[in-house]
Order: sequence, then C-alpha cells, then structure tokens
Amino acid sequence: MGAVLPLLALRAFVETARHGTLKAAADAMGVTSGAISQQLKLLQERTGVVLFERTRQGVVLSAAGTRVYPELKQAFDQIESSLRTLERLRGRQTLRISAAPTFATAWLASRLPGFSAQHPQIDVQLDATTQMVDLRRDGVDIAIRHGLGEYPGMQVEHLFAPVLLPVASPALLATTAPITIARDCLRLPLLQDADRNDWRLWFQSMDIAAEPQMERGPAFDDDLLLIRAAEAGQGIALVRDIHAASEIAAGRLAVAIDLPWPQAFAYYALSLPAEENLQPCIPLFLAWLRGQLAQPTV
Repeated sequence: MGAVLPLLALRAFVETARHGTLKAAADAMGVTSGAISQQLKLLQERTGVVLFERTRQGVVLSAAGTRVYPELKQAFDQIESSLRTLERLRGRQTLRISAAPTFATAWLASRLPGFSAQHPQIDVQLDATTQMVDLRRDGVDIAIRHGLGEYPGMQVEHLFAPVLLPVASPALLATTAPITIARDCLRLPLLQDADRNDWRLWFQSMDIAAEPQMERGPAFDDDLLLIRAAEAGQGIALVRDIHAASEIAAGRLAVAIDLPWPQAFAYYALSLPAEENLQPCIPLFLAWLRGQLAQPTV
C-alpha cells in the first residue's frame, strides 16, 4: 500500500506560493499562519527539499518550488473545478457573484430576494469588491464590473451605462437661490470624486471653461460615500443616477438641476465562455438581471 499523500501540506504550499505570504495563504484556507507554517515544515521533512526562501517581503519559491508549483497549482485548480461540478449536479446550486461595492449595496442587494423567490433552488453568494477576480481560479460565476467592456477571454454582457446627476440635500438647496444653469452649482460646496475629474468634465460638457474652484472640496473614492455626504448637507455631488435612485425617491436627495452627463464607462456582467461554463443558473440570473434593469427606476 502506497504512502498517504500529504494533500493538506501540498495545498498549503500552493496557497503560499499563490499569495506570497503565510497569512494570505492562511486566510485562503481558513486556518492560522502557524498551521500553514507547520504544514510546510511537514512537507519539507517528507520530501527533503527546500521549497521556499524567506525574504524581508515574505517568502519566495526556491528553484525546486518553482519547478513543481505550476503542476501542483493546476492539480488543485482541477480538484476545485471538479468539486464545483459535483455540487452543481445535486439538486441545489450555489451562484457566486462579485460586484463593485456601490452597485452591490445601492442596487443589487435589495433586489436579490426577488431572484431567490423565483429560483429557491439557487443559493446566491454576493461578494462586494473592486478587486480583480479570476473566474476560473476563484470560483466566481459572474463578475459585475464598471469599465469599457474590454475583458479578453470572457463572456461579456453590456448591462447599462449610468449617467452622472448633480444631487444635494433639499435642506441645502433651500439655503440658496434656485439652480437654473450649470454655473449656479458653483454657489455650493462641490463634493469631489477621488480623482477630482467629474465636476471639471461635467462643466466642460456644458461649455463652461475650467476654473480652480471646480476641483476644490472634499473628495470621496466611492459613490456611496458621496451620496452619504450629500445627504448630510455637506455639498452638491455628482453621482451615478442608478446609485442615488432610492435616496431621490425617498426625498433624502434632490436633483439640483436636470442636466445629466452620460459616461463612456458602463456596467458589464462577465462570465466564462459557454464551452467552459457548466453552471446552469448563470443564464437564469442574467435573464433576471436584464428584466430588473428594464424596469423603471424607482
């Protein structure tokens, strides 16, 4: 009878090589860094080969580790893929969706119960992140991202192209004369995006020459933060219409002036090509998503 394969130690090796640190590998496996270290020690004792070298930045593969890592990584990726296939063959399915935080929080999360009611056999897992994901490696079925639609090797579906609207709290708007032209927005503090580009470009689209004031004011790196700051009366914000729809409908925000600015960027749903995709609930979700987007915004 052959020796038992040290699968746990081999996976600890793969995850450490994949992520570059013991802590990241531990997070990926749901264990402690000490457990990862112990497994790597056992693997080295079993093989008699040094697989990692320590540096100030973390650990790096040794020559021997570099040689075997690609094959072991492929093997564990295939095991995970086979496991997901087996899970799909049972009655219940899990659909994992990765979406940008503001889209997930302000729009998608509140609508997901409707999908679950229509498809109770499908468990939905929603991850809110802007980080890049590898659909093949990370087990993500659908990634919803904001960009120009250039995603090589992926099945790409255009969802919608949001526009930027100038919004503010009704209380703040009541403190100034009515805003009737774009330049009137300069009477209020401008709440900026992280790059301080949106207001300047919005004024430019209205044929208003650039001024230093257009790039001044507190900056926020997410639409949700801009919305909350505008709700608190800190100033006037340019936010995507779909993200502020509920606040506008509830009266917590008001459109300062109806001059929307279309954006070149759009939201896209990414999934694996049809020949690689064995997840039958992906087309069901995409069809439901299209139906939701076709409904009037409330």
